[in-house]
Amino acid sequence: MGQFVFTNVRIFDGTGELPYSGEVQVEGNRITRVARGTRSLATPGALVIDGAGATLMPGMTEAHTHFSWNDAPSLGQIQRMPPEEHILWCAHVAERLLKAGWTSCVGAATAKPRLDVVTRNAINSGQIPGPRYLAASQEITVPGGLGDETLPHLPFEEFSFGAVVNGADEMRKVVRMFLKYGVDTIKLNLSGEYIAGIPAEFTPMTDAEVAVAVEEARMRGKRLSAHARSCGSVRQCVKHGIDLIYHASFTDDETLDMLEAKKDKHFVAPGLAWLINTSYHASEWGVTPEMAKDMGYHRELEVAIDSLKKMHKRGIRILPGGDYGFAWTKHGTNAKDLEYFVKYLGMTPMEALISATKYGGQIMMQPHELGQIKEGYLADMLLVDGDPLANISVLQDQTRILAVMKDGKFYKEPVMRSERSVYSLSAA
Repeated sequence: MGQFVFTNVRIFDGTGELPYSGEVQVEGNRITRVARGTRSLATPGALVIDGAGATLMPGMTEAHTHFSWNDAPSLGQIQRMPPEEHILWCAHVAERLLKAGWTSCVGAATAKPRLDVVTRNAINSGQIPGPRYLAASQEITVPGGLGDETLPHLPFEEFSFGAVVNGADEMRKVVRMFLKYGVDTIKLNLSGEYIAGIPAEFTPMTDAEVAVAVEEARMRGKRLSAHARSCGSVRQCVKHGIDLIYHASFTDDETLDMLEAKKDKHFVAPGLAWLINTSYHASEWGVTPEMAKDMGYHRELEVAIDSLKKMHKRGIRILPGGDYGFAWTKHGTNAKDLEYFVKYLGMTPMEALISATKYGGQIMMQPHELGQIKEGYLADMLLVDGDPLANISVLQDQTRILAVMKDGKFYKEPVMRSERSVYSLSAA
């Protein structure tokens, strides 16, 4: 970390204001000055990054992250990965997402009990590069629910990607175990999933089981997230105060009213990439559009788009996070979510960018220092070749992510001026 000045840049600050030409000064890990126009913020010894008109924007937050999903076609293949190889894979994905512009990530579940915690700790200690990370538990489920894939001849650890509980007492024990490991978030599977042979509208967990999980997590100041596709599961999230709602495909007016009444409490990360790509782009891996339709995904996609449009109009916070890490939703393609928000949900490009930046600071529980370019905020920023407001898809082209800074340190460094570069780095 040192002193840097970004000059000749177009600043998208994440506040909702239109971009403007200006300069940004960084000292240590904080943004110390933001100026419109050219004011020569550089001080002796500072490194000056001439952006040549590139866009400087806050780093993005991925709200539904599975570092341990290994770009395989099935959850069974993910879980069978040996632990040693699996932790190396998590480290690889962490660096991949950071260099793609995701400077913060919220863990949505891990395949083995401590993978997320170990990865987070390694990032925080500087052992490996990666985004700011909130570590999740395994997905907690009930017998017959999503994640219960145990077979009589295979031990739990070798096959099931979920932790299976039966009743409130077992829920308490398992939640306490994950909290002992040091997770930031407890993940509950409150609905089904078509590809697992369980209808998405199914709501298998009892209120008593959910209530115990919430009680134990809150006792230690931790949050909860939920796989919640069914209308009933979304209601459980609101009723019990589960902060992070993943999917929320099936709703009705009463459920939307409940969610809107507590919209400052909840975040929704719908996972559109999973629905869209499973429906239409998974044939190479054995899931044809006809098969996806028969499972129920075409209908769910249609219903989910309608639900999410209504949520957006009601001011409910919707964030990117599309269940990336499967063969047809590979890690690193996460910025596709922002295009989907514009194309399917009717968001403006500005709203889509706010969902990934300003709302990202909020879901990371650092709203006053993350997700915007403001004086005093943490220096998590991207330099982008192009204008994401004019073409949101530029964020999907990693060659156009010219530089990535997290906590005042470059993890994708600017290049010295050459015939092919579009910006320069020089000492003041």
